[in-house]
Amino acid sequence: MAYLFTSESVSEGHPDKIADQISDTLLDNFLAFDEQSKVACETLVTTGQVVLAGEVRSNTYLDVQQIARDVINDIGYTKGAYQFSGDSCGVISLIHEQSPEINQGVDRESKEEQGAGDQGMMFGYATTETENYMPLALDISHKMMIELAKLRRENKDLTYLRPDAKSQVTIEYSDDNIPQRIVAIVLSTQHDQFMEDDEKMLQQIKDDIINILMPRVIEQLPEYVQKLFNDDITYHINPTGKFVIGGPHGDAGLTGRKIIVDTYGGKGAHGGGAFSGKDPSKVDRSAAYASRHVAKNLVAAGVADEVLVQVSYAIGVAEPTSISIDTYGTSKVDLSNGEIALKVKEIFDMRPAAIEERLKLRNPIYRETAAYGHMGKEPKTITKIFESPYSGKITKDVELFTWEKTDYVDKVKDAFNLK
Repeated sequence: MAYLFTSESVSEGHPDKIADQISDTLLDNFLAFDEQSKVACETLVTTGQVVLAGEVRSNTYLDVQQIARDVINDIGYTKGAYQFSGDSCGVISLIHEQSPEINQGVDRESKEEQGAGDQGMMFGYATTETENYMPLALDISHKMMIELAKLRRENKDLTYLRPDAKSQVTIEYSDDNIPQRIVAIVLSTQHDQFMEDDEKMLQQIKDDIINILMPRVIEQLPEYVQKLFNDDITYHINPTGKFVIGGPHGDAGLTGRKIIVDTYGGKGAHGGGAFSGKDPSKVDRSAAYASRHVAKNLVAAGVADEVLVQVSYAIGVAEPTSISIDTYGTSKVDLSNGEIALKVKEIFDMRPAAIEERLKLRNPIYRETAAYGHMGKEPKTITKIFESPYSGKITKDVELFTWEKTDYVDKVKDAFNLK
């Protein structure tokens, strides 16, 4: 019996994603001027207001209000009609010093013995379903949102788009978990009131999404995925009606409320801890990235077609309390999941300090993770410039998405005797 699976994504202008991007841009600025900064920054956005809160231990001082405004303007909230714009919104900062009781469990005389910033369990997942080892429904959902944002910024074919949007893709699978066809696509996008007649306006939006956006998305996909698109797809475009009131004016946004969009779209599992605004001493973030790195290298090396990695920690303790593996019955090696986990422990050092060093996580690399998913993106090196009225200007070359590298494939193959 075939089954259906659905994943969603949201745009960079979604209220929760605005909050994530502000939190991670603040984190990047702290790390740029003091790479040992400890940061846990939460953001709330609502009509005309931004509230920053959290705990920071750092040797630098930032103009957090201006950083928040710049992010909001970059996203595209620049008009008074949106009831939320970077130049006119209020920004309240309630950020204060990190608790010394937490810090005593993290900082150690020996960096290698750095304790985990909290207890908890983190997951990493990978599958052969797509070229980037991500679940297909989520991958398509992200691409729809990325392309919609490009159309908005181009302001040529679709001149009425506003920044807030969501997408969702439903795929039919066979019993052996092979995608068969795309069943339904949902897309809601905020827009100007560009016609007096609401019905005609909604029909125009639907036509444009199907005839302009979707072909641009489909042409990016490999041929085997393009074949899943068919004439029987059910399209729900702005199904509730017009969507003029949106962004933080329509719904308040908070850091860390899109953790499934951030990870695997409901495939695999999630430990519950959010990512954005947290420096890498917080294993919620660093160990989730490391677990993805493990899972992706296991699948890329041919250990299994699908892998879920779980790692867990106790606060203040360096060694993980557990590492476990689930191959969903797709293993290609003659070992149990428990035996695979033992080998993983030998190959990958999952202590927090080792993860930070291996994945170069003490760099200002986080703004780029805060929209369209933390996983599945292409590793690359870019130059970033940071300016502070208190610390001057600094230029850094940083490597993004290091946890997406398949740099441990040879080590994995050697450990599992794979050719």
